[in-house]
Amino acid sequence: MKEAVETRTAMDRALSVRRWAAYATCAWSLAGYGTLKLYWALGGTALTSTAPLPRSAREELVAQTPGTIAGHWISVGLVVLGVLAVLVTLRPWGRTLPRRLLTVPMWVIGCLMVLRACGALGFGFIGDVMVLTGSVHVAPSDVEIARHLSRVDLLLWSPYFLVWGLLWGATAWATPMRPARSRP
Repeated sequence: MKEAVETRTAMDRALSVRRWAAYATCAWSLAGYGTLKLYWALGGTALTSTAPLPRSAREELVAQTPGTIAGHWISVGLVVLGVLAVLVTLRPWGRTLPRRLLTVPMWVIGCLMVLRACGALGFGFIGDVMVLTGSVHVAPSDVEIARHLSRVDLLLWSPYFLVWGLLWGATAWATPMRPARSRP
């Protein structure tokens, strides 16, 4: 009886961790990135001028070119798809799907977001510090905007992507295995 109670407690803890990771990932995805991309897709302009992008991409973002708007809609769709995939991990029937079908994309997304936050993909903590300390060459006409964008990225975007990537990793890690099939 004591073993059954301990097993049940362990299962409850695992479910609690899984739910926390999944709901936190959904909230972070929707409340931050998804909402901002939807706002931009609908014509909003807040934060467009401080997006840590190369000059030409930032100019397209501010000008709201058709390609940029289409990219926002694609991002919104990917956020919704990701949220649905995370929610599937919480449903009992979600365990009938191959675990790798759900977790491999989650691990990849999480790793890419952590790499982006750290600076391995061009922007992030490392690149921002290099710009702010003058360790990387910036054209004299772009120094002020580069430093401003680096400060915004260092304080807003990089921490956001770091937490988001860690949440995706936690969700992938907490996703349960499929129940073993019994053999006749």
